[in-house]
Amino acid sequence: GCRSVSQVPVAEGKSVQQTVELLARRLEALGADKQGTFGVDCETYHTAAALGTQGQTGKLMYVMHNSEYPLSCFALFENGPCLVADANFDTLMVKLKGFFQNAKANKIESRGTRYQYCDFLVKLGTVTMGPSARGISVEVEYCPCVIANDCWNLLMEFMQSFMGSHTPGIPSVFGSKHDSAYSPGDTMVQYMELFNKIRKQQQVPVAGIR
Repeated sequence: GCRSVSQVPVAEGKSVQQTVELLARRLEALGADKQGTFGVDCETYHTAAALGTQGQTGKLMYVMHNSEYPLSCFALFENGPCLVADANFDTLMVKLKGFFQNAKANKIESRGTRYQYCDFLVKLGTVTMGPSARGISVEVEYCPCVIANDCWNLLMEFMQSFMGSHTPGIPSVFGSKHDSAYSPGDTMVQYMELFNKIRKQQQVPVAGIR
């Protein structure tokens, strides 16, 4: 099915966990049922060639896993292709450490609960880097449809029912799909964009604090 992955800001005066619980209560009030848990993780690799070159930024590669696809591993370049490999790809990355180096401190993941509501599957996740919660992800899937343009209005209408004013705009991956089928790689691109956005938010100094 087609999926939208977006970030929900933390509610005023609440923690990340309290905001996740608030969204979960809204979903349950609609009649959604819990359907287990999910996890998506992302490790960042730098191209080693650029590490010794001053003034040049290396290309970043993101190696990702999604519990929905336990036998697959996804390798993505920013603005580049998404490679879908089998789970042994992680072992290969260890052997390629002369070319790609793992930025260990940059590991980021989203874990949480899956909910089913009629033809929709919703995943509410807490995004963590290291020991701390950094944000909230919401993935909504409309299961019967694989053509993004055919179901975006339905997806948006359903998201408004529990996300309100935080309902996201159409994902950039939808724009490039037109009438072609949505794929698992499109979901991973959306998570990569969300994780990078959350990483950048952590690097911005808070106004008024120097």
